[in-house]
Amino acid sequence: MPEWIHIIIRSILFLMVLFLTTKMLGKKQISELSFFEYVSGITIGSIAGEVITGLESSMINGALAIVMFGGLTFLVDIFSLKSKSFRDIVEGRGTVIIKDGKVLEENLKKEKYTIDELSALLRQRDIFKIADVEFAVLEPRGTLSALLKKENQPLTPKDLNMKMATEKEPQTVIMDGSILDEALRSSGKSRGWLQTELEKLNVTLDNVFIGQVDSYGELTVDIYDDKIQVPSPQQRPLLLASLKKCQADLESFSLETNNLSAKEMYQINAKRLEETIKKLTPYLNG
Repeated sequence: MPEWIHIIIRSILFLMVLFLTTKMLGKKQISELSFFEYVSGITIGSIAGEVITGLESSMINGALAIVMFGGLTFLVDIFSLKSKSFRDIVEGRGTVIIKDGKVLEENLKKEKYTIDELSALLRQRDIFKIADVEFAVLEPRGTLSALLKKENQPLTPKDLNMKMATEKEPQTVIMDGSILDEALRSSGKSRGWLQTELEKLNVTLDNVFIGQVDSYGELTVDIYDDKIQVPSPQQRPLLLASLKKCQADLESFSLETNNLSAKEMYQINAKRLEETIKKLTPYLNG
């Protein structure tokens, strides 16, 4: 049998062996690697390449070596789950490199990082001044975890005592010009509603690349023709504006009338509508 056929057969065989071994090891093997997993992955790949190209005389020995290294990595992961001391040895521990806005030079040298590399890691976190950092840790897998000082942290709605609506996963109801009925049902909508919304946007179904229904029941679309501007949904902002206008009208009516009972009625309902608007604003604020 020609040598190239041997290589094809070996390639297919060991591709399957490597795939099954990686599946056994789990997603961790293909994510950010620890030192041990990095060495193990290189070794497994080297063995596979050696056997596939025919430099190794026995395919069985090659497969056995791959299974052995895969099994060893699996056992290391199991022991790491059960023992923190063992996990610290195999995966390493986090190192504090910034504290109170100051770089701990000794720890930085210990991890063999330069100030340029530290700056690059900070920029990846959108941090450009070391003095803004309260605390930063170099994780065992090479990522940087940083906590900004309180005065440098961005404001959140919670800091401003603002109530925000709960967001849910949007449902993709149109893909490549085809309606996805299961997603449409999950969003609580029908084909008739979808067709009506597309007509409002002046868009045809076959020109829609992707269409999604958000947690508020509004349809947004991305069409194939990027030159055409599709208007954004305006139902919620318009409804909020209408409610505010009604509330303002009630207050105006209360000032214009001389009838005391009518004035009181207008004021009470204006107050009720104002409270309702405050509750609905997080949901209707576009």
